[in-house]
Amino acid sequence: MRHSTLPIEAVGEKTWDAVVLGAGPAGALAARQLAAGGARVLLVEKRRFPRWKVCGACLNGQALAVLRSVGLGDVVDDGSALPLNEFCVALGGSGEASRFPLPEGRAISRARLDSELVEAAIDAGSAFVSEVEGEVGESLEATRPVRLRCVEGRQETTVQGRVVLVAAGLASRCLERDPTIRTQVRPNSKIGAGCVVDAFPRFYQEGSIFMAVGRWGYVGLVRVEDGSLNVAAAFDKGFLKASGSPARAAVEVLAEAGFPAIPELETVQWQGTGGLTRRTTPIARRRLFLLGDSTGYVEPFTGEGMGWALASGRAVVPLALRGIDCWHSSLEQEWTRLHRRLIGRRQRFCRWLSTALRHPRAARIVLETAARVPRISGLMIRHLNHPPLISPMS
Repeated sequence: MRHSTLPIEAVGEKTWDAVVLGAGPAGALAARQLAAGGARVLLVEKRRFPRWKVCGACLNGQALAVLRSVGLGDVVDDGSALPLNEFCVALGGSGEASRFPLPEGRAISRARLDSELVEAAIDAGSAFVSEVEGEVGESLEATRPVRLRCVEGRQETTVQGRVVLVAAGLASRCLERDPTIRTQVRPNSKIGAGCVVDAFPRFYQEGSIFMAVGRWGYVGLVRVEDGSLNVAAAFDKGFLKASGSPARAAVEVLAEAGFPAIPELETVQWQGTGGLTRRTTPIARRRLFLLGDSTGYVEPFTGEGMGWALASGRAVVPLALRGIDCWHSSLEQEWTRLHRRLIGRRQRFCRWLSTALRHPRAARIVLETAARVPRISGLMIRHLNHPPLISPMS
């Protein structure tokens, strides 16, 4: 994986059509599509690539449809990503786990997926700088400034973008200088945590997403292409504090759900997040679009989060290209409406499922009903996996 394609000293010498902050799936795909559309694009990433992320190893049908629609299906269809065909979930105290078929899915490490998407953006003509933080300034008449600073060292510069796209994730500080954009974290939001383990029981086989649901959180597990087991969990804040560590919390949830223990959980390094369920408003300002997790987040289940990120990265491109050519305030309302239609409805459904999981009795009713009536479980999973509406312009 290449690192920066330009030194930071060089990027401030020109006005960019688009400056994209965050090289995860949403940002990298948006940068690639903008560059393919003829825009001069600068893609900025705070961390060094390749890098591991706490979650996002599962791609559902929505995510796969987006990648294939833009000619990047080979990223997941070349045999490196593992097919997913089953969702195995167990509630604490409910006995045997329930298994539901998945219509389509892939498991791939974020280190590999994100690197592939960044390479695709570079191949399309995007410039790329890593280990650089970006801070968005107030909009000027024809551009919006972004101050860039090396994470290590004192080098910094300011670039101008005709449009700026922020796809920097949950805890981004890119917009701290804009008091009109606010993020509200749901008061009872779970805390995210994850790790990767190389030694684990045979029970956790390839092709399945495993989900252990306890009273105070859940743990998702999936095998990825390098043979390791990706673990992504969400815990109530009080439970996590009482447990003393994400590892001990995960061990307790797995035991409560009846899944086999994984001793290595207590010896590997964990990565954490802040509160997961949140909402940012507004998601567009003058010459500025927010996408991916920067717009807000809802606890996902079978790869929905990656589908939302990729769908937003693709959908914003026609609006951004119009904004590069001639900005109009109507673009802000258009992106808000399109994002709500494309992603908001799916997030509401996941929010409903998340709420049900917080109440053991309700969760048991949902799970038992889905297990007894396959048509219901099929409808629910198809709703989460249904490909987004695709505009030929994007």
